[in-house]
Amino acid sequence: MPDALVVVAVPAGREGDARTETMAVAEGAAERVRVVAGGRTRQESVAAALHAVWPDVQVVLVHDAARALVPPEVFARVIAAVVAGAAGVVPVLPMVDTIKQVDADAVIGTADRTGLAAAQTPQGFRRDVLDAAYRVAAEEYTDDAALVAAAGHSILTVPGDPRGFKITAPADLERARAAVRAEPASTERAEPQSAARVSAAGPLPPRVGIGTDVHAVGGDGALWLAGLEWPGEPALSGHSDGDAVAHAIVDALLAAAGLGDIGSRFGTARPEFAGGHADVFLARTRRLLADAGFSIGNVAVQVQARRPRLAARRAEAEAALSAALGGAPVSVSATTTDGLGFTGSGDGVAAFAVALLVPAPA
Repeated sequence: MPDALVVVAVPAGREGDARTETMAVAEGAAERVRVVAGGRTRQESVAAALHAVWPDVQVVLVHDAARALVPPEVFARVIAAVVAGAAGVVPVLPMVDTIKQVDADAVIGTADRTGLAAAQTPQGFRRDVLDAAYRVAAEEYTDDAALVAAAGHSILTVPGDPRGFKITAPADLERARAAVRAEPASTERAEPQSAARVSAAGPLPPRVGIGTDVHAVGGDGALWLAGLEWPGEPALSGHSDGDAVAHAIVDALLAAAGLGDIGSRFGTARPEFAGGHADVFLARTRRLLADAGFSIGNVAVQVQARRPRLAARRAEAEAALSAALGGAPVSVSATTTDGLGFTGSGDGVAAFAVALLVPAPA
């Protein structure tokens, strides 16, 4: 649908991360993606997302991100039913398991499966119906279909899909990964980030990335470099603390995983990282790598600068950087470039890093 809008509700404080992730897959349609802070409950999060929907949108789908593998045809069935006149629509699967009533660890009865179905998402609604139902909701409901039904509307069903299972436990995540591995490769829909997670050919091989960063002298406050504060040394300018060493490491790690670069993840459009130090950048990068299925093997970084003299604090810097990366070994070396160039003249600092990634343990 060319006029579709996607609104993503995320935990408060994670909006910047979500914008970065959604922009990476928006494929030139950034204006059709919005990110909002959710609430304490599912219902509050949906309400926040509804406020961000364009006023002229007439059909709204509410989808659980935990049902990550729902195929497009389910979305199409839900939309078609709403467009045909249904106030609300839910995709469902028939109940195949015997349902037992239990008290603690004792079975006290067997439920009749007749007329029972397992609800999935996306659940679709006429915009006016859903808005009105949220305005009068007086309690929390387990899903939006129940909320709309409580407001007096009939809910229709369409066939769901077994691939729409909900990822709630580690075993579910493994099931999802196995399903992705089993699907035929698609050059049209493949994304760099999903390609980093799994490989149809089997376990991921080690990955190597190269990163570089440069900052000029002239910032405010103290110098921060290699995760350490250097009292008495001229500060570097930058959106954050100007730590060229940490930033080169971030670039190398992201490059190895195929997750972009430091500008796309921590750039000037991300005010929450303004003034941030190495531990913030490196810890966040480590989480991104873990989500993509990687662990850090080791990192080597070379600093090119006239000052400060790193030799006396090399071990301290390596320990600080390693701690921020969850204990991964980091080696730091330095050179003065024999007085050549901006680094040799003392006008700035350059750093070059190489990172090795390995598949995360299953």
